[in-house]
Amino acid sequence: MTQEATMEKFNVKGLDCAVCAAKIEQGLNRLDGVETAVLDFASLTLHVRTSSVTRVMDAVRRIEPQVQLVPKSETGPQEDFNGSTASTQIKKEFILLILAGMLFIFQFSAQDWLYRNNLRGLEVIVVATAYLLVGWNVLWNAFRTVRRKNYFDENVLMVIATVGAMAIHAYSEAIGVMIFYKIGELLQERAVTGSRRSIAGLLAARPDKAVVQSGNGYREAAPESVNIGEVILVKPGEKVPLDGDVVSGNSHLDTSVLTGEAVPVTVKPGDPVLAGQINQTEALTVRVTRLFKESSIAKVMELVENATARKAQTEKFITTFARYYTPAVVLIAALIAFVPPWIIPEASFNVWVYRALVLLVISCPCALVISIPLGYFAGIGMASRKGILVKGSNYIDVLADVDTVVFDKTGTLTKGVFSVIEIVTHNGYSKDQVLTYAAAAEMHSNHPIATSILDAFSRTGLELDTSEITQHTNLAGQGVKARYGERDIFVGNDHLLHMKSIDHDQCDFDSTVVHVAVANQYAGYITIGDEVRADAGPAIQTLRKQGVGQIAMLTGDNACAAEAVSQKLDIDVVHADLLPEDKVRIFERIKNQNKGGGKIAFVGDGINDAPVIARADVGLAMGALGSDAAIETADVVLMQDSPLKVAEAVTIARKTRQIVWQNISLVFLIKGIFIVLGSMGMASMWEAVFADMGTALLAVLNSTRILRNGYKTSPRAQSLC
Repeated sequence: MTQEATMEKFNVKGLDCAVCAAKIEQGLNRLDGVETAVLDFASLTLHVRTSSVTRVMDAVRRIEPQVQLVPKSETGPQEDFNGSTASTQIKKEFILLILAGMLFIFQFSAQDWLYRNNLRGLEVIVVATAYLLVGWNVLWNAFRTVRRKNYFDENVLMVIATVGAMAIHAYSEAIGVMIFYKIGELLQERAVTGSRRSIAGLLAARPDKAVVQSGNGYREAAPESVNIGEVILVKPGEKVPLDGDVVSGNSHLDTSVLTGEAVPVTVKPGDPVLAGQINQTEALTVRVTRLFKESSIAKVMELVENATARKAQTEKFITTFARYYTPAVVLIAALIAFVPPWIIPEASFNVWVYRALVLLVISCPCALVISIPLGYFAGIGMASRKGILVKGSNYIDVLADVDTVVFDKTGTLTKGVFSVIEIVTHNGYSKDQVLTYAAAAEMHSNHPIATSILDAFSRTGLELDTSEITQHTNLAGQGVKARYGERDIFVGNDHLLHMKSIDHDQCDFDSTVVHVAVANQYAGYITIGDEVRADAGPAIQTLRKQGVGQIAMLTGDNACAAEAVSQKLDIDVVHADLLPEDKVRIFERIKNQNKGGGKIAFVGDGINDAPVIARADVGLAMGALGSDAAIETADVVLMQDSPLKVAEAVTIARKTRQIVWQNISLVFLIKGIFIVLGSMGMASMWEAVFADMGTALLAVLNSTRILRNGYKTSPRAQSLC
């Protein structure tokens, strides 16, 4: 029987080469039994869907023997970024660099004296010793690469370039290039490791212990071992380890790690708390409502860790480009080395070989292969710090291209917290009767409007005989039918009244209205209020400043209420009175009418709007951290009930892509210049190695600039962040 493929995640150890990471990924994707494999060099994580983990591990050992795969379940979330092993290795190589550097200085300053005194043998010994001290691992890696019949590894190219330099007696260049190559590698490794630590620091919110109440007091336990219903103690300064409800205590919580919101939240008994929040002022006892694996912080960690498995088109292009770029440069170098001496009279073979070696030094594509995924990873990390969970690098590119944003109304642009404003009666019914009949019909509903009616009824002190409520039926997109005592009750919108041919004197209202009919007689209506979010207006203004050309709103509410919200927020297109299937149909129409080629985003609550979220180029679920439906359906999860997070997501995406393209332009420009200069004999190997490693360092540092500098929004938007 064929084993079913499953998704596995591994920490990757012993991998210090971005090109090697690409080779492993390509090799695994060609392997039988592997459906997909993505190796993210920025996070040192391998995502692979396979039916044979053993075959995957064997293949990795065959491609890169020094690389180890450790299942995620066997390592801590930050283990790969502690840097202890890397620091020890860097110290060893630094000592060897110093020794090689001293020999290089002696050879460089004494080469004329050695030549005059016929001590070339001593010079060769000094050169060979310095070369082996600093380049032994480059030689070893090159040997392993050639043995695997791969001739375009950066180590192979560096060996060819430096051995070629020694063959034409350019000893100083050979040693110097190798020394500066190793210095550049160490600096690059340090920069990448530092960048990984910065990004990992954004995700360091995972609680490591829980203090659980027991019969003998309290005991410490791993959050994964705590069950639903147990009571835990959270002291001031500690992270909340699991989702739950406050049993005792009043305190302020820092929620920034989850929502990006800096203002503390006040909690009291009965209020919910989420794993990862930080207790600030007073001890709390909390009754656990979710297992750790289902908690808010676990979902955040999983989303961010898995985000790198979905690569952007730019990343895929660079990986493919690197496969052809290096061989092409090597071919050009070979032509430069051998063709001119054959066809140009008096052309020096040594001169043209030297020019070819310069091209080999500059040909390594590491700057691109490292910096591009690191740039996307930094963008995803920055977004997560702002409470914006992007499920993949590919969605960063889509967000950057958004020119149309479609919003749901209730709970998205408005608070979704309804309250009864007014009760208007007809045909001799009293306000208490209208409210009682409405409450009877809505007793078994959890819709926000139903909740507001039941809250208003409970405040009146009236009593409801629930045993008299029978035959409760939801009428999709219209309302509710119920039987209370001996009477049929209809509670719903204007469509319901027309469908049941119930006479009423008004159809259009500028707010949300619930009509009540008893035994096919109109009893009156209840006006429900829903407040527009304070940051909805600034969010839409910011989106327009970002170049979003069209902003639309889809809602199941009545046309007048929708129009009132639209005018207040200056929304371009409004469609009201929509059933869930109508929203999909209207969204498809908006999408088909978009001729500009830009992407369309839909923003909703992630549950009722799931079908439309799924149809959007990028679907955003707002304030839906606890909703499995939201996390499953949406491409981007906004962990705070704020439309301004939509604008922030677009800003971060555009900043990330800008940095990525800056790196691409920088690398192509510098390498292009030095390929031309090297071919013309106007650049030495010294300059080539400085250009190559310097470009890589600049690209890596630029990739993580968004983590250090953040980004800018409009002043009004900033005041609300």
